[in-house]
Amino acid sequence: MAHVEINGARLWYEVTAPDSADAAPLLLHHGYTASRVNWQPVAERLQTRYRIIMLECRGTGASEHTEHGYSLEQVTQDVVGLLDHLGLERVTYAGHSMGGGVGYLLGLEYPERLEKLILMAPIPSAGTAEITPQLREERMAERRSGDREAILARYRATRFREDVETDGWFEIRADHILAVSDGHFEGFAEAMQDFDVADRLAGLSTPTLMIAGGVDSLLHANLADFAALPNATIEVIARAGHEVAVHEPERVAAVIDAFMRYGVMNAEMLQAASLSNQQQGK
Repeated sequence: MAHVEINGARLWYEVTAPDSADAAPLLLHHGYTASRVNWQPVAERLQTRYRIIMLECRGTGASEHTEHGYSLEQVTQDVVGLLDHLGLERVTYAGHSMGGGVGYLLGLEYPERLEKLILMAPIPSAGTAEITPQLREERMAERRSGDREAILARYRATRFREDVETDGWFEIRADHILAVSDGHFEGFAEAMQDFDVADRLAGLSTPTLMIAGGVDSLLHANLADFAALPNATIEVIARAGHEVAVHEPERVAAVIDAFMRYGVMNAEMLQAASLSNQQQGK
């Protein structure tokens, strides 16, 4: 574990490398009001094969709670800054939720720094319209009063899995929401609401894997965004909600591993291969 000063913020990161010197680098980035914990179950399953890099953005976890910089554009620049610090020209980037929004920006603004792109339950390319001003104020009131039980009750009301991992995650989730900086909580909520790259997705040519939760409220938006990407494949995990890596870490790790090894596969590619074989008389 280490810290590095990037763009005026002291950011926490960790690199876990297997014995193989040529292991491909895979950067895992968490979502809004979260931390490395989101990706940890998947990281543990992939770290023997890939060079796993985890980063906590400003305002959460062990990273600095800065006064400024709470925009998706700034986080994108912070990711690039970490790659520069590590001496990595290119990396596969995997972003969950808000981190998926950062993934869209990396693919659009810094495609030369990406080998592949993984978007796990990403925020919609046209922004998170469901975060209304009233809802934001209600959530801020919970934080100001430190009402952990209200946060837990809200998450428990959405329970659809009866397992220890989900119940334990609710506890962790409430702690993270209360612990992030005000700048993180307010600034990134506004940034996600204002986010809009929908009309640019056709230009995102980086090989992309979309992972969606079948019980996630963002599923339909994820499907629509996938359809707009020109070089993408998708995996919908039926018994997963928004916290896909928490609900199904084994499945997520397997899907990412296959994508890292084999890249994009979709119907258009199969049709093109079939036509090519017919033309060649195979």
